[in-house]
Formats: sequence, structure tokens, C-alpha cells
Amino acid sequence: MKKGLLFMLLIVGVALMASELWASCDTMVALPDATTTGTTILGKNSDRPIWDCQPMFLYPARKAGGTLKLEYRTIPDTGAYATVGSSPYWCWGYEEGQNEFGVTIGNEAIFTKIFVEATKKPPAQEGLLGMDILRLALERGKTAKEAMRVICDLVSQYGQWGSGVPCAGHAAGGYDNSYIVADAKEAYIVETLGNRWAVKRVTKGVYSISNEPSIRTEWYDMSSDLIDYAIQQGWWPEELRDSFDFAYAMNNPSAARHLSHPRTMRSMQLLTEKKNGEVCPRWMMRVLRDHYDATFLKGPKYNAADPDFQTLCMHVSAPNFTWGNTASSCVAIIYDIEKDKMLPEFWWTPVSPCNGAFVPFFAQGSKIPQICSTAGTAGKTVTPPPEAKQDSFSPDSYWWLFRELMDLTKGDVVMSYPGYYNVRNPLVRAVFDDLEKNFAAACWKVNQEAAKLYLAGDKTAAANILDKFTAGCVDQVLDKMARIKKAFNVIGDPAKPDWLKYSVLDATGFAK
Repeated sequence: MKKGLLFMLLIVGVALMASELWASCDTMVALPDATTTGTTILGKNSDRPIWDCQPMFLYPARKAGGTLKLEYRTIPDTGAYATVGSSPYWCWGYEEGQNEFGVTIGNEAIFTKIFVEATKKPPAQEGLLGMDILRLALERGKTAKEAMRVICDLVSQYGQWGSGVPCAGHAAGGYDNSYIVADAKEAYIVETLGNRWAVKRVTKGVYSISNEPSIRTEWYDMSSDLIDYAIQQGWWPEELRDSFDFAYAMNNPSAARHLSHPRTMRSMQLLTEKKNGEVCPRWMMRVLRDHYDATFLKGPKYNAADPDFQTLCMHVSAPNFTWGNTASSCVAIIYDIEKDKMLPEFWWTPVSPCNGAFVPFFAQGSKIPQICSTAGTAGKTVTPPPEAKQDSFSPDSYWWLFRELMDLTKGDVVMSYPGYYNVRNPLVRAVFDDLEKNFAAACWKVNQEAAKLYLAGDKTAAANILDKFTAGCVDQVLDKMARIKKAFNVIGDPAKPDWLKYSVLDATGFAK
């Protein structure tokens, strides 16, 4: 089958997937008692259509005043803390992000009975997108608890009706949202539906969410009328009011939980595989790169880029049962600035993390490399998703360069040519794993130096150190990526004998 035809089938499939609720993301958190760093560590995979470019941005603090123009609403600007996060090319908000105090948030699409009601009788006006709510919570919340309250208040005031998928209408591209909101001490699970919400507090151990409500019979707080509303609608029996199960009552029964629940359980399995105190940033990266490796499923049958299932690290599938690729991935190390004398770190890579390189970014910096904030040919805008144009490759976009690397690694945009991924991906990982380890070792000293200046009040000097370090890491990734691509072009077909001499690549000596 021709590549072009496969690609067109994929685009049609994206629209069908949205209408079938085939969306995906995964967010997980390990609290300080569970980690080697003694800090909170949050991980997130953002899964989007394969052309939904998601650049990285750093926005400085700003004073209150004026308004904010979002995709569907214009709201008052109450001011903002500095933030860093990744944002789809058409979107004002973030898929995941961190603020200058270390508050970090990742969100998920969830599908609820209230959303089904809204598709039948839409609200009079569109609301806020989950990604906008996420960024607003980072801008307005100094702690996880404050950010959680921001989410609840925004949802209560504005609701969240409207497509969150470019080129898709509201019914096909809309969804409710679940969040993990974390700081150095605790995390909150915030699950929202229409104008209502429920919250669970987590103070130890690990927790994971995916594309289904997770709060059951125990919660920290809830919309005051939520239980009454569920009973009035016939979603929960009055006689069982005292044992109200939020997830069971509010989940859309037509939503395919077999697409989300296995991923939730897989991330929890991998996180709890480590004893308390043994989850480290590298392990969180490994969780995000998982393809059901070494399970009874023996996945992947052929290779990860020709997926058998929806996995934590997502890849587009020819039969269109996946949402697309993972569009970005983050691991946040949330230091307590005053206690640890370290600044929170936001490690991020574009596209599927199994083929990516995590680089540290800092909300305490002043700028990040322009290439990281550049979208493709569609540019970076704030556009209602149904009106957004499909993005495409630009050599000036860090995200698109990684998408190109993924396509080269698997041999095609959609299909994976026999042998390509299984041979090429280990070469990519050999190079990028080495880079990530070097970055981590150097980052410790850089962070200490910057934190000392930051705590002494010289935030400009601290920012300069952080900016220089991040830019240097990005430059090294770009250099190695160019060499990898050159090597792929030089050595050609994995079926040829020449591949044998490249079975193990020196991190600096190949493709000179």
C-alpha cells in the first residue's frame, strides 16, 4: 500500500478515533517517601494526533490586569507566576508544566455521563480547555493545594465544553479532564466533569491516572451538589448515598476502559515494583517508555512502532486503534527550594519518549532555545481547534526534528518497515541514554550553583546559569540527532550486512 494512502487513512482514522473516545495520556506521581531523591517525581506522556506539534515555552511572571484571550473565552488576567511547559501549536495552555515554586501538573482526557449530556444539549457557550485550566492553575497556584483550588473554581465558573483536538468538532474532539497536581510535599487528583469536580489527596506512595475517572468512595473534597445531581439523574441509587462511588457513577459506560485501565495498572505495577524510596528519575523515564515489555503479553510482537496495544509510550497504528504518537513526555523532579537548596527540574522530550532525549528546563530561567518553542508550518497560535490548520514539518522546529527522527527510525510515517525500529531504536537509545546520564550528572552541580544564587536574591545570575545549561543540552541533542540521521542515510537498509558494523555505536564517533 502506498505511503500517501496510508497517511490519508490515518487522518480519517484520527477523526473516527475521537468519536469513539479513543484518546490517551498518562500521568503518574511518586511522593517523597517513594523516591531516591526524597522529592516528589511526576511523569506525564501527552498523546496527540501525529501532526499535533507541541513546542516548549517559558513564560515569565506578570502582574494582574487586562484579559487573557483563550480559544473559546476571554477571561480576566489575575497575574501569573513564571511557568515552563509544552503547548500544542494551536493552544494557549499546556499539556504539562511547572511553575517557579515547583508546582507541576499533568492532565488526562476522561469521558463522563455529563459530557454525554452536553453532546445532546450543548451549553450556551463554550468553556475552558483542560490545557488552559492547567496553565492557569500553574500561573495562580503557589502550592499544589492552591493550584487545585484554582482548577475547581475555574471549572465551576466556566465549565469545559469545547473541542480539544485540532480539525475536530466539539462532540468528536471534546472531553472532560482529570489532573495530578503536585508539589514538593503532596499531590491532588482533581477529576472534573462539566462544571463539577471531585478531589483526592495523596501524601505518600505512588498514584497514576489515565483516561478514566479514578476517585472511588474516598475523596478529599467534591462539588456540593454532585451526589444529589447523580442521584437525580438516576446514575446512583438514593439508598446507597453513603457509599457513593464517584468513578462508577460518573464514568461514561460507553467509553472503552480496556484502552485506559491496562495502562493505569501497568504504570502502577512498574512504580510499585520498586520498594518505597527506590523510584528515581531514570525509572520514571523507563515507565514512560514502556511498551508492555517483559510482561505476559510479550509485547511488542513485532516492534514498538507497530503496536499491538495502546501502551504507555504511544505509537500510531495502521489499523487506527491508537490516538497517534506520544507528542511529548516529561519527568519533573520537584525539589523543596528552601529545604533542599535545589530548584525544581522539568525534564522534557518531544514525541515518543522511547526515541527521545530528556533535557532539563527551569521555570526560574529567563529563556529557552527558540528552536524548542517553534512549531511547524502552521506556526504557534491561539485558535479554536475546529478552525486550526494541520501542522507540518519545519527544520526550525525541535519537535518536528524529533518527529522526523521517529519516522526515520521506524522507516515510515505510519507503518514500520521490517527490521527498521528493532535495529535503529537501540542505536538511538545508546546515544541518547548516554546524553541523559551526562546531563543528569552535570545538572546536579549546575542546579546547586544556581539555587545558591537564587536563594541569595540574585535571580538574574541564577537564570543565566540555567539558560546556558539548558541551551547546551539542546545543542548536544541536536548534534547527536543530526549524526544519527546521517548514519541512517549512510548505512541504509537494516537488512544489509553493513548494519552489523553499527550494531553498537560510539556516542561521539559515528557518522562524522
